[in-house]
Amino acid sequence: MELRQLRYFVAVAEELNFGRAAARLRIAGPSLSQQIKALERDLGVRLFDRDRRSVALTAAGESLLPRTRALLDQADELRRSAAGGSAPVRLGYVNWRPPDLAARVSGVAQVHVDAWVLPSHAQAGRVADGSIDLAICWVPAADLAAHNLDARLIGVDRLYAVATGTDPAPVRAGDTTVLVDADTATWSSWNRYAEEFARATGARAVRIDDGGVTGPAFFDQVRRLDRPVVNSPKGQTTPLPPDLVRRPVVRPTPCWTWALVSRRDDDRAAVRDVIAALTHDVDPVDPDADTTWLPADDPFNPRR
Repeated sequence: MELRQLRYFVAVAEELNFGRAAARLRIAGPSLSQQIKALERDLGVRLFDRDRRSVALTAAGESLLPRTRALLDQADELRRSAAGGSAPVRLGYVNWRPPDLAARVSGVAQVHVDAWVLPSHAQAGRVADGSIDLAICWVPAADLAAHNLDARLIGVDRLYAVATGTDPAPVRAGDTTVLVDADTATWSSWNRYAEEFARATGARAVRIDDGGVTGPAFFDQVRRLDRPVVNSPKGQTTPLPPDLVRRPVVRPTPCWTWALVSRRDDDRAAVRDVIAALTHDVDPVDPDADTTWLPADDPFNPRR
């Protein structure tokens, strides 16, 4: 079993509702259900009686809940008491991290980069529940406040469009298309961003259900729509096909911010030193509304 699973158990026990617990933990409902089932298998007991209408603790669940809370408190105390940089700082990310990350933190702290690559909302949730110490992700200011998190700007992606043909000329934001995927467990943050971008600029939002926000399916969507389609910050690992072209998006250019997220109450020197090493020289976002666009609740939007 993992501490993460025990935190999930406590959240479900307190909410007695998988949907509310998943929202609190910032993970997908099916993922939460799978993790609880895995924990039950590891423990060899059923923790919850559940049907379509209700969730209730079993006798075993009632018995284990206070002991689980105590165990989690001990784990948190262990982290808090770890001296300086002697304990590794655990960092998660989505798909981007500074290429010189290791060099920047060398001599500052021992940093363990978590190999579990997850969407932005899930990585922020893992910081909030203590599964990791830092995450590089996109996060709205409301979520920072709700989960007692801090964020420092670590990078900015200026998004571009992919179009059919060979003309690489810039395209106005209002003449582009953004894709909104039905898979909210994976694309929750991007969907929020894309829908607000469409409302603010007049871009066209197109709903899809084939995972075509990235990869070869994205190129198929560009061909099908025959309009410039904004490329997500997930990026492309597949080379651009010869029948498609990359075009800058202007008036305004959509910007995606990467935040280094931490818990506000985590005052360990090693964590603070890593944050300083990775963010001290990052330039702020251009405040000119005519040239750049950020969501209204982006914590680094200079017009908030």
